[in-house]
Formats: sequence, C-alpha cells, structure tokens
Amino acid sequence: MAREIAKQIVVVTGASSGVGRACAQAFGARGARVALVARNEEALTAAAEEIRRSGGEALVHPLDLADATAVDAAAQAVVDRFGRIDTWVNCAMLTVFAPVMRMTPEEYRRVTEVTYLGYVHGTQAALRHMLPCGHGTIIQIGSALAYRSIPLQSAYCAAKAAVRAFTDSLRTELIHDGSNVQLAQLHLPAVNTPQATRQRNKLAKQAQPVPPMFTPESIADIVVWTAEQQRPPRELLVGRPTVQAVWGQKLIPGLLDWYLGRKGWEAQMIDQPNEQHGRDILFETLPGDPGAHGPYRERERGPDWQMRLCTHSRAVLAGSALLALGSLVLLRRR
Repeated sequence: MAREIAKQIVVVTGASSGVGRACAQAFGARGARVALVARNEEALTAAAEEIRRSGGEALVHPLDLADATAVDAAAQAVVDRFGRIDTWVNCAMLTVFAPVMRMTPEEYRRVTEVTYLGYVHGTQAALRHMLPCGHGTIIQIGSALAYRSIPLQSAYCAAKAAVRAFTDSLRTELIHDGSNVQLAQLHLPAVNTPQATRQRNKLAKQAQPVPPMFTPESIADIVVWTAEQQRPPRELLVGRPTVQAVWGQKLIPGLLDWYLGRKGWEAQMIDQPNEQHGRDILFETLPGDPGAHGPYRERERGPDWQMRLCTHSRAVLAGSALLALGSLVLLRRR
C-alpha cells in the first residue's frame, strides 16, 4: 500500500541537479526521508541540507549509476538505516549533442550505461528489497523522446526507448508473479535543467531544451503525486508537448521525420557560441553545485493545463485526444 509522503522512505537517483534535484526537494519538503544518489557529492550535500532545513531527513550516496554493485550497496544502506524503501525514483541521465557520425563508440556506451542501464540497476536494487516486503513503487522518469526521437541526441533517445521497453517487460513479470510492487513511467517535455551547459556538446552553438521548457518543480509535483497513489498510473504523458509528440508519432510519423529533419537542429541550439571547451559531465562530474534549474530561467514556465489535468484520468484522456488532433492539423499546415 502507498504511504503518506511524510511516512515514506524515498530514493532519488540523479538527485544532484535538474528534475532529480527538484524531486528530492519536493519529497523532503513533505517530510519524507530521502536518499540522494548521484556522482556529484558537493551537490548532493547541498541538496541534503535543503531537505533538512525543510524538515525532512536525507542520506547522501555519491556513486556512478553505471556501477550496479555500488547501487546495490546504496539500497542496502538505506534499508539498514530506515528499514525499507517505499519509493524509488530513477532519474539519472547523460546525453551527447552531436550527429550520429560525430559520436564515438565510447560516448554511445557511456550514455547507455547511465541513461538506460542506470535505470536497470536502480530498478533491480529496489526490487531486491521491495519484493520480499510485498510493496513499493518504482517511478521511471522518461521522456517524450522515448516515443519520438529527434536529431542530435541519438544515444539519449535510444536509451529512453530502452527504459520504456524494459519497464513494460518487467511489469508483465510482476503481474505474472502477483506482486504488489507498482511501476509508473512519467514521460516529460523539455525542462530547464543544467544539462544544456553540462552535458557533452560537440556542436558550435550552445544547446537548449526544445521550447517550450518547464520548471523542474512542475515535474516534481507530479512525481510526488505519483508516489502517493496506491495504484499509480501505468504511464503518464506530462505536458502538452509530450502528448503532441507521442500522438504525432502514432498518427503521422513520416511527417514528423520530415519536420524534425528541417527544424529539429535549430530548435536545440541558441545563437550563442558553445563555450564549454570540453568541460562536461559525461565521464567525470564537474565541481560545484548546479542546482535544479538551467540557464534559461527567464524562458521557463510552470505547469500547463495538461499537467494540471494529467492526474485526473478522464480529463487527461479527453485532452490527449484533442491535442493529438490539434497536432495533426498544425503539422499538416506546416
């Protein structure tokens, strides 16, 4: 059974920045005991302090999600300290902004190890403790790109699609076994996180999330809501752009191929030079605390109407159908 957030033990991977950081803050503000997992110990320590100041309790576990043994050890440490794990949020990610033929095998491998296998490692670590107890919720932070790939992020899109397929397969096994452990996938739109200037960028211009971009907190609120549910949603499309992308892929995939081939490059860049000079977090973390928000605070927005409705199933089904039809009409006009 789901527990009140204030009574929950929550693990958040990717908790040092971006959506993971905002989720950790949101759980902590509701009184949860939160274990923070990521590579950047400095940022995790700052996040833990935020949680303690808001009335929650926090543990810091600096590790690489590509290391399955380390992930298992962190899960065991949480159980040793708090006795159980109620909710596990998989949110760690890496990406590379580059055309396919400028990617290296090592870059593809690294993105896959964290953005896909990191979710596998986290899920297995959570299940080792949830299955014997007969309860728990695992929340996979997905993306619209799990359904509709875009140019310049082939490794990330493939990894997100793999997470979706992995989660669907696992769900059938849990049903077969009669398990009460719950799985939920939340597919996100663009969010203003630090990834734009910290992920590897092999292009001449600075990267940006494809507008419109949303605040990390607007996503975190939906994640916390999901963790409260006794029967969380199987899969939730978060935000109008996500609904448009997913239904557009179902209805007009060829037209989307053409559109993204023409418009998808420029949408991921701004007219400023890329000044990262090789400094990125692909293989090693960077010093400092990046926080939850990226560099585009003046352009981010709070929840749209679809986000406000998406926790109400009938409303979101009707809204999704309308958005799908609207997406088809708009793209055909373009």
